[in-house]
Amino acid sequence: MRTTLLWNDNWIFEKEGVREEITLPHTWNAVDGQTGPDQYYRGVCLYSKKFNRPVMEKGQRCYIEFRGINSSCAVSINGQQVATHDGGYSTFRADITDYIQDDNLIEVSVSNEPNDRVYPQRADFTFYGGIYRNVYMVIVDNNHFDLDYYGGNGLYITPVITGESAQIDIKAFITGQADKVLISIDGVGEKELDITQTDHGIKATGTVIIDNPHRWDGIEDPFLYKVTASLLYHDVECDRIYDKFGVREFHVDAENGFYLNGRSYPLHGVSRHQDRAGVGNALTPEMHAEDMELILEMGANSIRLAHYQHDQYFYDLCDEKGIVVWAEIPYITIHMDNGRENTISQMKELIVQNYNHASIICWALSNEITLKGVTDDLIENHRILNDMVHEMDPVRYSAMANLFLLETDSPLVTLPDIRGYNLYYGWYVGEVEDNDKWFDSFHSKYPDVAIGLTEYGADSVITLQSPKPEKGDYTESYQALYHEHMLEMFATRPYIWGTYLWNMFEFAAAGRDEAGDPGKNHKGVVTFDRKQKKDAFYIYKAWWTTKPFVHLCGRRYHDRIEEETEIKVYSNQPEVTLYVDGKEVETQSGAHVFKFKVRIDGIHNIRVVAGNKADEMEIKKVSEPNASYFASADKVRNWFDEPEKKYEEKEGYLSLGSTMAEIQAVPEAREIVDRVMQAMSNKTAGGMGQGIQISEAMRQMINRQPLSKLLQQGGFDMDDKKVQELSETLSRIRKN
Repeated sequence: MRTTLLWNDNWIFEKEGVREEITLPHTWNAVDGQTGPDQYYRGVCLYSKKFNRPVMEKGQRCYIEFRGINSSCAVSINGQQVATHDGGYSTFRADITDYIQDDNLIEVSVSNEPNDRVYPQRADFTFYGGIYRNVYMVIVDNNHFDLDYYGGNGLYITPVITGESAQIDIKAFITGQADKVLISIDGVGEKELDITQTDHGIKATGTVIIDNPHRWDGIEDPFLYKVTASLLYHDVECDRIYDKFGVREFHVDAENGFYLNGRSYPLHGVSRHQDRAGVGNALTPEMHAEDMELILEMGANSIRLAHYQHDQYFYDLCDEKGIVVWAEIPYITIHMDNGRENTISQMKELIVQNYNHASIICWALSNEITLKGVTDDLIENHRILNDMVHEMDPVRYSAMANLFLLETDSPLVTLPDIRGYNLYYGWYVGEVEDNDKWFDSFHSKYPDVAIGLTEYGADSVITLQSPKPEKGDYTESYQALYHEHMLEMFATRPYIWGTYLWNMFEFAAAGRDEAGDPGKNHKGVVTFDRKQKKDAFYIYKAWWTTKPFVHLCGRRYHDRIEEETEIKVYSNQPEVTLYVDGKEVETQSGAHVFKFKVRIDGIHNIRVVAGNKADEMEIKKVSEPNASYFASADKVRNWFDEPEKKYEEKEGYLSLGSTMAEIQAVPEAREIVDRVMQAMSNKTAGGMGQGIQISEAMRQMINRQPLSKLLQQGGFDMDDKKVQELSETLSRIRKN
């Protein structure tokens, strides 16, 4: 029978000649991968472990199972290579049976070096190196459920609902011999599968009918059937495995969105990366569970597990909690002509290893892959993956998350079954209302094409505050305003089949150096260490939850320079009462957002009450702005003065205040400004904008904006010498 042993202890880690004893999971980028913008270590390190011959009976085999090594590795036993693997996010195994001696040494050479064949290579997140998930020793009989096919467990369960019953199609693949395979489903019964011999081994198949099945029904009722599979040979049980599955049906309607078990079920989603502060991607089960609890507290019912295969433990949590999951491979940002085989193998691993998870509704082919444009090879790669998804899984959708610059008439948009766009209007470009316009335009042009919003968001550093928030200021205040608008937008557009906030948590992006806190993407509504929830967290809670709560926004904006300040409250209750220094001031009725005006002249206690829930904070009137509320302390300005114009305008001549259309109309000016805009693109999102292909629709939007606004949004200081030189140059060029 099978024995599975956790194998995390007593490893030696060696980097650049320095050795240390460690316990897995482990990453060598837990610090340098989170501090940016200097290049974090991307190289080759060695993990090794001495072990004695394991206790094994005659006719057994020994596997070492790795749940995640990033990103390429070679495994050796006693100096002989037994396995290699490319892909940093999936399970693979090494059969070491024929190499074991009395005393043994396993060595795992791990590389996260750049290359042109293993994804990801360019993306807005850190590629942590290491053996960062659990390792197991698995001892099995020679006759066992397959362990060699793309890291799967050999058992595949496909529930299909027909009328009042569910047909459960079961396939099992066997290594060695078997004359009986039994399937037992708790509460249903036992079934003997039919056995056939194939060129690749034994295949066992069968169908179980469940009348009036208990459905897996999302957050409210995530019921799972427990299944046991037993392999017998000569009436002796040789192997046994356990799994779970859910009976559910779902579909996406281009007009009315997502349906679960025949009813409308709007997907209120968030995206998640698998790392956290000081730990990197070497998370413990407790950390995964904490992430799930925070997501559930905010009211989400769906998660986009970006941008790669996540830990099996987290998929299990999604099944158990009723979370609808978008699963994807790290085919991201730029297409590599040498990377096709790696996209195929990573997709096979994703599907094979996660096939039985009730939570998963789609297999996503790629993310923002068209940054540098669309080629024939890129399209062919996607067609191969799309066909493979449909061949391997007859139930779930193929999907794709598109860069907001991809033209909507591209063949890539309608190639998968469902798709989403990643839109950042109101942050990187345009205004927040442009999200509304984009969706209205798309749905009008393509009413039969199901469309979702797979990324949207705005960065905020939790210490940065403002009573006059504006796009690009990195304040907690602007982030909250941005998400207020997005939730209002979703509420009136039911055809958007799913929305996925980018991101639930701040995460490491080693290339970024923004707002005085380098090495991170700050779009999370919870801080990187999971210790603080930003105000934006609570506007989602106000929309998506029913358990009563009330939240005062701006508690970190303690020192206030204005004489009359706004007190903003988020709640899912219909009525909120404000108290200042213990005195009742005002009661408001409404939904989600409540705003009060309060005159201040000293230190004040602010308290709000909604039903039997209350929240309170302290604020203080000050005479000078608190410098810590600004991304750069030397740029503190009086919020109540009109901003000084930093450029000269002469009649008939160009200036920083000219629109991009006016500048583009003059060849001399266009050449100068294009160089500046390229530099701005190159540093956007930690360099992700480098080489970007701008669509015609985006170009038209940019052309409507003044150059000064684009420069400020791109992080240029209007007092900078180079900006002032550009201003002087433009002032000598006549308008066309």
